[in-house]
Amino acid sequence: MQLCPLVWSKPSCVQCNATYRALDSKGIDYEIHDLTEHPDALDTLRNANFLQAPVVQFREDLWTGFRPDKIDEIAKAIA
Repeated sequence: MQLCPLVWSKPSCVQCNATYRALDSKGIDYEIHDLTEHPDALDTLRNANFLQAPVVQFREDLWTGFRPDKIDEIAKAIA
């Protein structure tokens, strides 16, 4: 079972930074993967219609953009 969210991001991304801050404020550990360093992952996400960063994966859930509601769900799931 995935213990922490994966955050696929890119440099200078406002929504990515908001996501990091929200995760940090809730004490949630996470892994950051820079999409500019993983072109294969970028292609896969684009083909799956994820067209903006960040793309966040936690367990079976996958979403794009800054989603405080989803971050709240993660906090509850790992509490």
